[in-house]
Amino acid sequence: MKINSIKGFADILPGDVESWHFVEEKAREVFARYSFFEIRIPIVEKTELFSRSLGETTDIVEKEMYTFPDQDAKGSLLTLRPEGTAGVARAYLEAELYKVEPVRKLFYLGPMFRRERPQKGRLRQFYQIGAEVLGRPDPLVDAEVLLLLRDFFSLVGLEGATLELNSLGDVQCRPGYRKALLAFLKEREKKLCANCQRRMERNPLRVLDCKEESCVEVTRDAPSILDYLCDDCRAHFGVVQRLLRDSELDYQLNPRIVRGLDYYCRTAFEWTSARLGSQNAVAAGGRYDGLVEDLGGPPTPGVGFAIGMERLVLLLEMKEARQAPRLTLFLVWVGDAGRAWAFSAAHRLRQRGIAVEMEGEQKSLKSQMRRADKLGASYVLIVGEEELGRGTVVLRNMDTKEQSELALDRLEDELLARRVGG
Repeated sequence: MKINSIKGFADILPGDVESWHFVEEKAREVFARYSFFEIRIPIVEKTELFSRSLGETTDIVEKEMYTFPDQDAKGSLLTLRPEGTAGVARAYLEAELYKVEPVRKLFYLGPMFRRERPQKGRLRQFYQIGAEVLGRPDPLVDAEVLLLLRDFFSLVGLEGATLELNSLGDVQCRPGYRKALLAFLKEREKKLCANCQRRMERNPLRVLDCKEESCVEVTRDAPSILDYLCDDCRAHFGVVQRLLRDSELDYQLNPRIVRGLDYYCRTAFEWTSARLGSQNAVAAGGRYDGLVEDLGGPPTPGVGFAIGMERLVLLLEMKEARQAPRLTLFLVWVGDAGRAWAFSAAHRLRQRGIAVEMEGEQKSLKSQMRRADKLGASYVLIVGEEELGRGTVVLRNMDTKEQSELALDRLEDELLARRVGG
């Protein structure tokens, strides 16, 4: 019986994975410039971590998490991580990183899991590159992470992405906005979807995050949170905008950006692309000053983002990066003596950093040459009893078709001198 992959869980095959390597390499490069350090967090956490941090009324907690019983602790539940920020905050708190250095700039790469309808660029197992800055409340770091993202998109060659920006206020000014928004929604309650009607009282801001066309239309004229910001939030947001303008980073204000998670406050943002359709966010994030404290830690401001790898790779269309790395050298051998020499030589050459491949079973010279061509080898090294008797091997350039003889006792140095594998 043929066994297929699970719906929403995709393989990343040779020819595609090279694009992922390219993106990850550029991410590490830009993170190093901004003094971020890598953290690796588990893919399984206690369910409570996400229900407390994300909010019990979020789509993620209510219906999208992969949750199962912990067989080692009866009554406890475990969850495949649906996002990375909560896990980073938990690790920061559990390891007491704040006692060594209160300001931490951390990044991570890896899979996340959400049980939702699979679609183009959005899977049930999906990959993110994320970053978090913990311990800095100033607006300069908000602008810094946005500039980091611009630099990253420039490095990978992404064009046409738009930055949308908002402020969500804080505990001082958000209650006033919540009251005004709730009054607006109550007048239109019957026109909202069932989910929005159910959540409206507990968290009316979630209605603005709904993607149902009817809800988007009904709330088109909803009050803007930017009109309700307190003086401190307005000043913070003003500095962020000024820094972006001074750095020539264009943006659009979008008061409908509320993010899907409860822990956000003040700065919120999305990088979007019109080429992705309705699910158009390539990267998103914002400030979350109360998250670490909600998890039992000291008051710790934070700001961060996550990049959707599938969507980014989908947009890049990197033809060169999508091609698998070219094989450097294929060893073609004839006879038992040729095979014995080739096997030993392949190992030595690999130790010197040269990518080498060879057949394991006796095949004709023509068949081995076809195999080398199919693998895209740059060079072929041909050896048999006749060559071994002369103390030489034949090197063939597969692009120019030129051939030359190399001495066995100087083979590795000669290949490196000719930049074979260099």
